[in-house]
Amino acid sequence: MQTEPHSSDLHRRHRAIALWCALLVAGMVGAAYAAAPLYRLFCEVTGFDGTPRIASKPSSTVLDRTVVVRFDANVAPGLAWRFEPAEQTATVRIGENALAFYRATNLTDRPLHGTATFNVFPEQAAPFFNKLQCFCFTEQVLEPGQSVEMPVSFFIDPAIVTDKDAGSTSHITLSYTFYAAAPKPGLASPAPDAGRPDGDNGKDAPRRGKQAG
Repeated sequence: MQTEPHSSDLHRRHRAIALWCALLVAGMVGAAYAAAPLYRLFCEVTGFDGTPRIASKPSSTVLDRTVVVRFDANVAPGLAWRFEPAEQTATVRIGENALAFYRATNLTDRPLHGTATFNVFPEQAAPFFNKLQCFCFTEQVLEPGQSVEMPVSFFIDPAIVTDKDAGSTSHITLSYTFYAAAPKPGLASPAPDAGRPDGDNGKDAPRRGKQAG
């Protein structure tokens, strides 16, 4: 006589367990999607894992000591772009607001969207490598056959000279990798050479790093 109530209670417990499992799975999926942007934000704020910091203002202190910065460019499979630095290396003073350019070309007959990831090596120098402006902050789109030069404005924090791990750094590599990105509505392509300072407008722009010999 008590079999039916017992069976009903068992079904309710099973439904409750199934509901909690579904909620757990949904939460784990949501966490997985959020993990990548949160991890990138953490790295940008702390300089962890070779990720340069994003600075809100230029350095106010410039030292006599210099560092050779090497510019590295890569394109992931699936994106038909040619991507390269305008200069392979530049010598910059620590604390100096410097400007470098990368060149990207769409090798196809259709618009292509790309987004760049970035790292600094050696990793112990990353917390002191500060970016002010960079093409990597936003998604880029190139029209068929379009070629553009994209700027990155940066400085090396003078605090690097007193750091026990990074204080002896004399060479730094800034590395980018472009990946294919899904098109976003309303995203306009950059004008060719839009990032270069020109004429009178360039007098207050960061100085372009001196090419290393």
